[in-house]
Amino acid sequence: MIWSDLEAAAPEIARLGKERFDRARVALLGTLRKDGSPRISPVEPYLTQGHLLFGAMPWSLKRRDLLRDPRCVLHSAISDPDSGEGELKLYGRATEVDEQIRNGCREGWWATRPTEAASVFTLTIDQAAFMSWDTEHGEMTVRRWSPQLGYRETRRDYP
Repeated sequence: MIWSDLEAAAPEIARLGKERFDRARVALLGTLRKDGSPRISPVEPYLTQGHLLFGAMPWSLKRRDLLRDPRCVLHSAISDPDSGEGELKLYGRATEVDEQIRNGCREGWWATRPTEAASVFTLTIDQAAFMSWDTEHGEMTVRRWSPQLGYRETRRDYP
């Protein structure tokens, strides 16, 4: 499932997630190292042509991780734990895109560089979640989507 499929299956999660990406412009990518331990790296997500894209320099460890094991998680960046900013979490697999999709993202940092200067990946989404925080009333809303369970929304008090 690519980003456009998430927009159809869970439009509220996709809408809120796009807002977070538009505001923060940076997300955190979790990958698996060769020994199975986790690695976290910043990326710049781009939504284009129905895909969620991000780039990696050819020598980067995140690129090596993804080429060996494409499983990953993408988490929207937050700037303050008390800000009430929502959090998008996407679980899935990253695969390199073809030249047409890569070149169709004119705003991507790789757009003005030679092809060999970056690998561009799309995220195939297996699960998605968005947590919203009502800090004034101490309430958290969790929106989840997976192909097995579909869309569900729960509210709970916090902390």
